[in-house]
Amino acid sequence: MSAISAAAVNELRKRTDRPLMECKKALTEAEGDLAKAADLLRSWDAKAGTKREANETAEGRVAVAIVGSNAAIVELRCESALADAIARHVAEHNPADVPTLLAQKFGAGTVQDRINEVVGVIREKMIVHRFARATDGTYGFYMHHDGTVGALIAASGTTGANAAEVLRDACAHASAMNPTYAVASAVPAETIEKEKTFAMTQIKDDPKNAGKPANIIEKIAEGKLKTWMAESVFTEQPMVNATKYPNTTVAQALAKVGLKVETLTRYKVGAVGA
Repeated sequence: MSAISAAAVNELRKRTDRPLMECKKALTEAEGDLAKAADLLRSWDAKAGTKREANETAEGRVAVAIVGSNAAIVELRCESALADAIARHVAEHNPADVPTLLAQKFGAGTVQDRINEVVGVIREKMIVHRFARATDGTYGFYMHHDGTVGALIAASGTTGANAAEVLRDACAHASAMNPTYAVASAVPAETIEKEKTFAMTQIKDDPKNAGKPANIIEKIAEGKLKTWMAESVFTEQPMVNATKYPNTTVAQALAKVGLKVETLTRYKVGAVGA
């Protein structure tokens, strides 16, 4: 076979935006066929993406999209505007899980095809790590300036004045405080009982409580449980911006603008379940 011409290499580079040496290698293997060489480059991109999946990273981007009555939050393990596009896709197309998402049509190919193309260009691992979707709610979201932490709230109710501002402040609160549960009803009954038992044990082991009536002990235990709820449950937590929201829980701040939290999703890049 004749040598691969510089013109052919440049043409393939224009079509694929790949490095010159990779284009030359692909053309050599494809015996000068531009279409086959382009297919080879795409297959190498897919292999590169698979190989990079084994290398865990804490770099990435959280993105939120609100499309009509739907909203979505996505964690993409990369730093790319592609996260925004995929979040919008999730909001619009409602995939059941990450594998389904990756197989869905996205432009001329699939979501996975698009990821592979970007991996081929920037040589950076790129994985859709997780996503969540909400429907038929009033939404608020907050994204940290570096894109590594974000929160999405879906609320019910009739919005009043300043609702968007309060929702954003509540999402910023969630991003900072990382609550374990969104609402009190989400706390498992066995967890409540465990905390009550723990509180009672603490009280009984404290010599100061010796001889106190049972009803007083019970009230002390209720106080300890309330404190635990205020630490663990998003809606029960005092708003972190105490200057703007003095002595106000998240639930109270939202209730003042006619809203009630239905779901909260908080993502931090590289974190598990946070």
